[in-house]
Amino acid sequence: MTKIKICGLFREEDINYVNEAKPDFIGFVFAKSHRQVSKETSQKLKNKLSKEILSVGVFVNEDINKIVEFCKENIIDLVQLHGEEDDKYINNLKKVCNKKIIKTVKVKTGEDIIRWRNSLADWLMFDAGKGEGKTFDWSILKNFIRPYFLAGGINENNVEQAIKLCPYCIDVSSGVETNKVKDKQKILNIVRRLKNG
Repeated sequence: MTKIKICGLFREEDINYVNEAKPDFIGFVFAKSHRQVSKETSQKLKNKLSKEILSVGVFVNEDINKIVEFCKENIIDLVQLHGEEDDKYINNLKKVCNKKIIKTVKVKTGEDIIRWRNSLADWLMFDAGKGEGKTFDWSILKNFIRPYFLAGGINENNVEQAIKLCPYCIDVSSGVETNKVKDKQKILNIVRRLKNG
């Protein structure tokens, strides 16, 4: 069954919503964004997060030592790289961090997918851009064999279409927001739709 990640949590209410909805993963954004959280805030939120839900730290071209700090303090259970990080960077991170790594690939054409298919990351995440809530042409994924995360513009209206691609996990952020904050009902609806098949 396809898993689901709710990304960009930054308020206590957001944690209450996901604890009720029970997605598989949640994301804390540590890069510049209106959803960005500080280390202190993310620690408080993680302490309130249900133990069944894994937390993902989203970083953009971050200093590896800083990522290691978040990992050692158990603020995050997985690392998501959302910048220009290459396999050399991923290899260096793996040497000092035992958390699984998701590498985000911005997809414009099928060549973007092919170029990353042998990446050292544990999973690839295919996204249309930098959190603009837009989709890309999903048909170019039909022959991709590796388990992957699918992101970008997914919401209640197209989640069934996304599930048909059989991604390992669907990543949702703006698709469960109203006026740039997480919407409890949208989170509950999309998680239930996914879990109930």
